[in-house]
Amino acid sequence: MPEAPPQVVIIGGGLGGLCAAHGLRAAGIEVALYERDPSLDHRPQGYRIHLDSRGAGGLHECLPPRLYELFVATAGLPSRRVAIVNERLRELHAVQFDGVSAGEDPKTFSAAVDRMTLRQVLLAGLDDVVHFGAEFTHYEHEGERVRAWFADGTSAVGDLLVGADGVGSRVRRQYLPHLEIRDLGTRCVYGKTRLDDRVAELLPPRLTDGFMSVRSRRAGMALGLVRLREDPAEAAARLWPGLSLSWAGDYVMWALAVPSAGLPGTDAELSAAGGARLHELVRERITGWHPDLMALVAAAEADQTFYVPIRSSTPIEAWEPTNVTVLGDAAHAMSPAQGSGANCALLDAALLCRAVAAGGPPADVIGDYERRMTEYGFAAVRASEAAAAGSGGGLLGRMFGWLGRLSR
Repeated sequence: MPEAPPQVVIIGGGLGGLCAAHGLRAAGIEVALYERDPSLDHRPQGYRIHLDSRGAGGLHECLPPRLYELFVATAGLPSRRVAIVNERLRELHAVQFDGVSAGEDPKTFSAAVDRMTLRQVLLAGLDDVVHFGAEFTHYEHEGERVRAWFADGTSAVGDLLVGADGVGSRVRRQYLPHLEIRDLGTRCVYGKTRLDDRVAELLPPRLTDGFMSVRSRRAGMALGLVRLREDPAEAAARLWPGLSLSWAGDYVMWALAVPSAGLPGTDAELSAAGGARLHELVRERITGWHPDLMALVAAAEADQTFYVPIRSSTPIEAWEPTNVTVLGDAAHAMSPAQGSGANCALLDAALLCRAVAAGGPPADVIGDYERRMTEYGFAAVRASEAAAAGSGGGLLGRMFGWLGRLSR
């Protein structure tokens, strides 16, 4: 890197990109982040995610201490159990996780997190760093620097360009055109049901301790409770005064795994049909299940239902490093079978910040980061695919293996 502190341009304002922006800034590195969406809540991007020691460790390393405290305060309760039940709620398998918590020690962290709340937390203190409504198109090398171009004709130049722009990354397409992203043939339909007194009575007791998978001959559904430790507005007032965190209340996230061939329409047609149609589709698929499960889905916010195609990277051999790199799904997109995607992205962010802050020639800095990132990232890709294919071993492997077989 140049003797002066390097300038870093990040493309993509997801969890990994925002985490990296904090870490670089804390290291005294000038950073600018560009996000194509016009606002934080422009489109649905998921509800509940599970963070473990990898994700919490990345946040702990990159965030200011008080902001990390705010992350912990607005996380869910400890996730200590995974259960598989049939459509009549009879338990088939379960596993208990000991020694985990949702406290401030990242080494033992294991909890559900609301994705939007976490993104709001990660935006704190980055008002002069994050630029919304900037659609990246391509980059060009200018000597030892790199220039990012946007759809409106503007550009930004830096010593390092980081693609944190997700599974459809335009940075990756230009930088690593041979890194293939495969459609696994499954669509995951997500919805959420607000947790009021009536809905609380419908919850299976075991759901309060962690994650649940429902399996039947016709469909597979995952359910996770999001009950935050502290109201986000109150936590922000205590830990980061002036930060406004919106929160509509605790909820249950549910996700139905559906073979793409079994959906009534193409991806474009289903997207155009809207959430209400997808909600209706889920209700049709779970007809005859336990009344509480059907009532739980029926009570959801129908228009907030959406779906995502499940895709996965094809691991490749090491490549020649430059002053362009990628992190998160842009580098190693994976099935959600083992809950590793967000955790790996946050781990990437911390590793990248550490490497850049240490300094050195660009090829050495980025080469070391990419070597380590692809080692654990592609291992997570392989493990997730093995779990989805039923060969991952253990309870999670069997659970997601069964879901994966539905999509064939």
